[in-house]
Amino acid sequence: MSHRTFRSLGIAATAAAALVLSACGGNGNGDDAEEGQAGTENEEGLVELTVGVSPVPHGQILQFINDELAEEAGLSLQIEEFTDYQIPNEALDSGELDANYFQHEPWFDAEVEQHGYDIVHFEGVHIEPFALYSSQYDDVADLPEGATIALNNDPSNQARGLVLLQDAGLITLDSGVDEQSATILDVQDNPQDFTFIEADAAALTRTLDDVDAAVINGNFAMEAGLSPTEDGLLVESGEDNPYANFLAVRSEDEDNEAIATLQELLTSDEVRDYIEENWTDGEVLPAF
Repeated sequence: MSHRTFRSLGIAATAAAALVLSACGGNGNGDDAEEGQAGTENEEGLVELTVGVSPVPHGQILQFINDELAEEAGLSLQIEEFTDYQIPNEALDSGELDANYFQHEPWFDAEVEQHGYDIVHFEGVHIEPFALYSSQYDDVADLPEGATIALNNDPSNQARGLVLLQDAGLITLDSGVDEQSATILDVQDNPQDFTFIEADAAALTRTLDDVDAAVINGNFAMEAGLSPTEDGLLVESGEDNPYANFLAVRSEDEDNEAIATLQELLTSDEVRDYIEENWTDGEVLPAF
């Protein structure tokens, strides 16, 4: 892929400033870290950032950046993969990571409130539409009365799944509930008497043979070879979607030049093209 001119922040100037900053301070990964000093300069003169990700598609997007864009921008990315949503924010807050890229705002807000993490986030990069999948039925209209539907067991993603079902007219949530924090206890009308069971996000694909249907996170669905547009009985809309995934960092690194460079790369035309060329069925949608 050919390189284009980067937008708004000015990658070359940003990268140069990042090198200056890294040369005069510590990083987010050691006991001698100084405020705003995520990243260290490596032997090639590049600022090395350690970023925690979900393998798909976050890790793939960052690997593309590392292979095609990072060196020219003065960066080298160390990509650490996590399959557990609970760990990356803890690792970021404690200084084991310089940044993470795996989560949406409702999850982020709940984590910060629960754990008191001193972290912030940037503009969204992509959306992975949720979908309702089934190994038994090809159409949502075929779901029988009393069907068992599996949902996420964490509040923000459980709410997202319930809204998907509500938008399809399958259930109605209590009118007084915040839709971004709704739980199965907030289901007011359930005309087909569905039974809801809860499971960890990473386990939902494994429930498909044991339930009638399951609402599955986009990244775990893709890892299992499922496409929301090809295999989903219902698919979440990407329009006005509040669940864009983004880069998060410690508050002290919000103005770090190397981090700003990475954010610019994540929201570059090259990354938009990479997403659109590699997920042609709408499994991943650019959010910028």
